[in-house]
Amino acid sequence: MLRSDIQFPYGAVYFRKSNPPQEHWERDYKVAAEDGLNVFRHWFMWGAIEVAPGVYDWDEYDRQFDLAAKNGIKTVIAELIQAVPDWAIRKYAHAVQITADGRKLSSSMGVSSATGGFAKNGGGALTLNCPEVREAAGNFLKAMVTRYKDHPAIYGYDVWNECNYGENIDYSSYTKVSFRKWLESKYGSLKALARAWHRYSYAEWDDVEPPVQMAAYPECIDWLQFKRDNFYEQMQWRIDTIRSIDRKNVIAAHGVSGSIPDMAAHGCDDWLAASKVEVYGFTWIQARKGTEPWKTWYGVDINRAAARGKPFWHAERQGGPLWLQPQVIGRDKEDGRVAEPEDIRIWSMTSLAGGARGVLNLRWRPLLDGPLFGAFGAYGMDGSRTPRSEMQSTLAKWANDPAQAPLWEAKPVRGEIGILVVRETQEWDYLLNYERNEKPYPAAMWGAYRAFLDNGLQPDWVHIDDIEAYEVLYFPYPIMFTTEQAARLKAWVENGGTLIAEACPGYFGDRGHVGQVQPNMGLDTVFGVREEEVEFMPDIGDRIHFRFGETAVDGGGFLQSYRLTGGTGRGHFEDGRLAVVENHFGKGRTLLIGTNPSVAYYRTNGKANASFFAELFKWSGSRRHVSLSNPALYARVHKGERGSFLWLVNPSRAAQSTAVSFADRISIVAAGNALWPVGQSPQNGQHITVPPRDVLILTLEQLDERVPTGAAVTA
Repeated sequence: MLRSDIQFPYGAVYFRKSNPPQEHWERDYKVAAEDGLNVFRHWFMWGAIEVAPGVYDWDEYDRQFDLAAKNGIKTVIAELIQAVPDWAIRKYAHAVQITADGRKLSSSMGVSSATGGFAKNGGGALTLNCPEVREAAGNFLKAMVTRYKDHPAIYGYDVWNECNYGENIDYSSYTKVSFRKWLESKYGSLKALARAWHRYSYAEWDDVEPPVQMAAYPECIDWLQFKRDNFYEQMQWRIDTIRSIDRKNVIAAHGVSGSIPDMAAHGCDDWLAASKVEVYGFTWIQARKGTEPWKTWYGVDINRAAARGKPFWHAERQGGPLWLQPQVIGRDKEDGRVAEPEDIRIWSMTSLAGGARGVLNLRWRPLLDGPLFGAFGAYGMDGSRTPRSEMQSTLAKWANDPAQAPLWEAKPVRGEIGILVVRETQEWDYLLNYERNEKPYPAAMWGAYRAFLDNGLQPDWVHIDDIEAYEVLYFPYPIMFTTEQAARLKAWVENGGTLIAEACPGYFGDRGHVGQVQPNMGLDTVFGVREEEVEFMPDIGDRIHFRFGETAVDGGGFLQSYRLTGGTGRGHFEDGRLAVVENHFGKGRTLLIGTNPSVAYYRTNGKANASFFAELFKWSGSRRHVSLSNPALYARVHKGERGSFLWLVNPSRAAQSTAVSFADRISIVAAGNALWPVGQSPQNGQHITVPPRDVLILTLEQLDERVPTGAAVTA
């Protein structure tokens, strides 16, 4: 639910207590309004406002709201109860979070605000599992919402900043009590828990302790799943507390597009977070992630998938440089370290091409204190305009031109192929490889995504609960999932789905138990094979090679060879063992690949297996939405009730030309001009040209039935 009084939210995070200086606020708001910005988000830090128990200092925040109203800017309140008052650390010392090795968290300076009250785990030092702490934090939230809910400048609230938690917390006594209650609810009795965990000497529930060493055991699975449920219950509590006072304004949240690979370790479950709010968003900063185009696409694509049709925005987008931080050391200057105006344009526009319907810079102007001095702001250290802010202003004014309303109503069409995401699979890989250097899961997931993206497709990230919306799925590294999920996949294929799976599907079943028949959980009938041999040697997985028809393919990760039980062999390993099997099951089809070619694609940076993934897509029988003659460009089609549009995205530093054809009976409106760059002619001889680090947005029209499908765009 985006606010109807703003066509396109475009703004920045402004006030984080220590910055910007008070004497510049009035000028900054005036400049922001002149430059077309319409939303500011501020950090409302518990530790900066409740200066003593029950004593609140709202003065600086009141002024932010009043300046916003004066300048026509809406305000998003970012609640930060994880920024804990110093007095609360003393008063609730018994509720300090404890790490796996027994260390108590302390109150630290916040790197992104240069104020105290934070903890180095990325969250708060106090556990919300303590009733006293929850009551105190809830009182702060209620006071905050009561004060601002009816202010004319209010837009809404952003809860639980970046929706993640520390890897090795929380082992406090309060959390242990919550864990035991969670286990009792799941298993029903201590005896049932003892059987599931293979621990047979529990006499009382107090004997149950959370595991401190992560390994591939059922108790560790339960600990990971409890932490996820526990922290997201706390997110829901935040929302419910706000809604108990304010039932009308927007509640939003944003993550870090971290579901791959941090759903297990840090609770970055974008699907779960998005399900709880009306607007979801993501932090994505190229200075920390890298500027490779596939990474920028991943950041927005996984967020769009998680939003499940809800509006979402790029909640924190880089607008300036990053100095001296470990993520940038050793990288090229052009690799996100300085953020040129053209970078801001292409990063923003790629997010919009991916479906984002709002952009907020994570700093309006840089911090003046702490290690993130000078970072990320589009405006200068003194708040002055820069070429970066001028680019931001151009984008903001264009996005809020009423002429663009039909563009923002349109949404990206469903991708031609889905990459299957199963939380349990990631959890098991996290535990199985916890102390290993090899991390095949993220390599497989990102490798498959990039392989299809590089082949000119739109690969969508598909949660296991959402598979019914797709006809073709690719399952990278499917080594563990549940019996219930196996049954769902089986039914989906039987009803007509096309499933391409890599090695060892469901090798580990419920609670990580190895199946004695492989493929496990009845999937042998789906794939038409039985396992002949298996080799778990990801450290030398680069030695695996096979053929798919005439195509030579590099493997990776694991090796699983097969004997046929109804399927058809389609490829062999170099030593002659059966590597690839095609099968028909019910109305659907499967293709099982006895290794992880996605890992090889990722490992070689796309130098291996590109033709193989092209062959896989051809085998699937699906059709490309858009075909481009130039692989340096990316295409996305958006459709809406008031128009359909083609986005051509050029992340390179040179102009790129391409011919374009479509699968459906649509064509570019030949007589029209581009929506962006405004007024540019869409045609250049036989090709369309897209400027460097820019996009071209063109209007589409339905073709007459007599026009052949897939006709190329010509002058």
